[in-house]
This record gives sequence, C-alpha cells and structure tokens, in this order.
Amino acid sequence: MKKIFLCGAGGYIGIPLCESLLEAGYEVTGFDRYFFGRELLAPVEAQANFTLLVGDIRDVNESLLQRHDAVIDLAGLSNDASADIDIELTRAINHSGGMGLAHVAKAAGVRRYIYSSSASVYGHGSKMGLVETDPCNPQTEYARSKLAVEAALNQIKDSKFEPVILRNATVFGLARRMRFDLAVNIMTLRAWRDRVIYIMGGGEQWRPFIHVNDVVRTMIKCLEAPSEVVAGQTFNVGSDLLNFQIKNLAQFVQDVIPNVTIHRIPDNPDVRDYNLSFRKVKEVLGYEPGIQIHEGIVEIKQALERGLIRGEDPRFYTLQWYMSLMEWEKRISSLSWNGKIF
Repeated sequence: MKKIFLCGAGGYIGIPLCESLLEAGYEVTGFDRYFFGRELLAPVEAQANFTLLVGDIRDVNESLLQRHDAVIDLAGLSNDASADIDIELTRAINHSGGMGLAHVAKAAGVRRYIYSSSASVYGHGSKMGLVETDPCNPQTEYARSKLAVEAALNQIKDSKFEPVILRNATVFGLARRMRFDLAVNIMTLRAWRDRVIYIMGGGEQWRPFIHVNDVVRTMIKCLEAPSEVVAGQTFNVGSDLLNFQIKNLAQFVQDVIPNVTIHRIPDNPDVRDYNLSFRKVKEVLGYEPGIQIHEGIVEIKQALERGLIRGEDPRFYTLQWYMSLMEWEKRISSLSWNGKIF
C-alpha cells in the first residue's frame, strides 16, 4: 500500500480525491485548515486508512512527510477573486507556501509530487490550441502564483524527486464541498433557482472545462504512472472536446433547464481567454474525459431538486466565505477577554 500526503484535503477536489484514493487502496494523510468544515469529510475521516491532520501549508515540517510515497498539493486560495483579497497573503500561501511544501517534501525523501496548477496560467492566449510549451501570460495574482510554483518545481526536480504539474481546465460538477463560484456550476444554480443566466465579459472568451471527478482520475493516473512517463512533466488536463466560449455554456444550461432568460454583461472585464490542446495528456496518460458538461449540469440540477445541496450555503462561495471568516476573526478578537468570549 502506498501512503499519500494530500495537502488541501478538505476542498472541492480534495474530498472526492480522498474518497477515490481510499477506494483504490491507498493510505491517505489529509492535511488542511478545513475552512469549509470538517463535517464535510466525516465519511472519509471514519475510514481506517485515513489520517486527518489540521495544519497550514505555510508551516509544514519534514517529520510530517516522512514515510510518505507521494505528495499531492491542492492547497491555497483557490480562485482569482479570493487571491485578490490580499496580494501579500496570496503570495505567502499560494507562492511561498507552495514552494516551501515542495522543498520539505524533497528533503523528506518523497519521490512523486503532484502539483495542481491551473490552465489560467495561460491568461490571454496568443493562439488556439495552446500546448504546454507555449508562452504563459497570467492575468491575475492567482495565476502568477501557480506559475511561480511550477518554475520552482522544475528547478528542484531530479532523479529522486519527480514533480508532475497538472494545468487543470476550469472545473465543474457536483462535489461534497460544492463551489458555486465556477462558471458551469453558478450558471446551473441561477438558472434553476432564479430562471436567469448572466454571461460576464460578453461571452466571447474561450475556456477549457473538466469535471471534478475527471481531475481526480487524472491525479491518480499520475500517481500510478511509471517515472519515465510522468517525472518532471507538465500536462494540460482536459479535453479538446471541452473547449468552449462562455456564451456556449448558457445554451448548454438552457438545454437542461428551459424557460431561462440570458443576460449578457459585456462591460464586465474578463481578460482571461485561452483555448488549449490536450493531445499530450491523451497520448501519454491515455486520458479521455468521462463526463460531459451537460451531464454535470444535470447532476447539479438533480442535487438541488432533491435538497442534497443548497445554493444558500455560504461555504459554497469561496470569496464570500473567506471574507466572512476574516470578519468573524476581527469581531472575536475585539470581543475576547483573556482569549475567551465568555
């Protein structure tokens, strides 16, 4: 049995990845601050081969990673808007924290290191069908921090330390720690709840998409692939069949949820525009996406109808949840006496 250290275990991708790793027979150490609630991980935490650790990526010591065969880094402020709350905080967590974890993992003797990067590093693409060796043009602090960690990993890779960089397409689909700040997911919620869809930035901009469960499958493939196949490699993770303009998403949602009004907001700035090639991940890893966008829309709609998820849950909106936590911290600090409220 291989032992995996999963940093960011309590998030949108982290929880289903924990579940899939355990089902595949791995022993998993889940490391996170668990900002969105440990209760979301209750079914995972109950399993014998899972160890839950509460901690911060900025403060990982070598002893935590010893005797682990691989590290998967999903940690960090997880979208553009959240990363813009405090630029220095983003650099400390996403940039310095990400690089620090990699150095500690190498020092602890971890061999396989999987880094969850983002297709947003391409920013405003110079052409259609961007490949992994094409120039990156990140437009946000989130994307710049991802690219900086990629560069650091490429500098420290060697025969005993095997980083694999995954530039994930925009993720969609149902998960236990739902995210309604992602394009397909929020369009589906608003169409179902409000019978309206908003297309920001005019809708002409291109994005690649991938279901959350397909991200999980790809990560496990990278864990299990031979060194000569993946060591030191960077992969765009997605499918050529799932490159779409944002305006196309509205039509997909409307096909599943009829009688919806579409509003275009052309003056909302969105300079991110990239169309990727996924030939490498298909040829090297044999990756084929299993879940299409309309299937993701259907599963979210059904979960809403059955009450399995609630669009009003504040934890499902990353930026707003982080800002609420910061506000609570200020209030508790101002009210506390000798470290207590009462």
